[in-house]
Amino acid sequence: MTRRAVVTGASSGIGEAAARALRARGWDVVGVARRADRLAALEAETGVVAHAADLTDGDAVAALAAWLDETGGVDALVHVAGGARGSDRIEAGDPEDWRWMFEANVLSAQRLVASLLPAIRRAADASGHADLLFVTSTAAQTAYPGGGGYNAAKAGEAMLVHALRQELNGEPLRVIEIAPGMVRTEEFTLNRLGGDHDAADKLYEGVEAPLVAADVADVIAYALDAPGHVNLDLVTMRPVAQSAQHLLARGPLTTRGVVPPTP
Repeated sequence: MTRRAVVTGASSGIGEAAARALRARGWDVVGVARRADRLAALEAETGVVAHAADLTDGDAVAALAAWLDETGGVDALVHVAGGARGSDRIEAGDPEDWRWMFEANVLSAQRLVASLLPAIRRAADASGHADLLFVTSTAAQTAYPGGGGYNAAKAGEAMLVHALRQELNGEPLRVIEIAPGMVRTEEFTLNRLGGDHDAADKLYEGVEAPLVAADVADVIAYALDAPGHVNLDLVTMRPVAQSAQHLLARGPLTTRGVVPPTP
């Protein structure tokens, strides 16, 4: 039986890549995002079913849940939508940016769980297991200057995931968290920096092979296709050049102190 996944943030970046990866593996996929035009293009190319919705709107999330019930239910939620706004120090931060980040990263996750969990439980009862997967960030694990608002929002989402896994203990439901480090996508950093292309490019300058959206999508697809009794509680993934949140190599990756073999 073909399984059906709802992928949020499917109009670009990791969400779009995840929708594509799951379709390539034979999943039925519903792509959710605000931008109906980009979803329509994805639908035409891949067969991902487009559903335009603003996940910061409770009525829109409730309508999504009702539509899913009417059209076949859902076996997996893949929640990628979210984002960052601003890189100011806390003392200079814009409270409206912080409010948006909390709405987009934390409250959207809570709304989706509350609205979709009944259908996900029905799917688990029918097929043996079902999934709730959340893409958070290494920003949830380590604070850094200029990241206070995003650190707080992603840490809040991560704590929601940890609590949810415990609350669902005893049910055949996997709760999975994927926490990427540096990922170069077309929009994330650009949106965070208010459309400043030069500043966005500078962040990645000299970094050999940052992660790309398809790298994260591969891990998402693996987690969902793993045997039903295997739960990847937390996967932290970074490019090799980023060995910690604050430790980023710029320039070619080269070995040190290599001693040539004795002839």
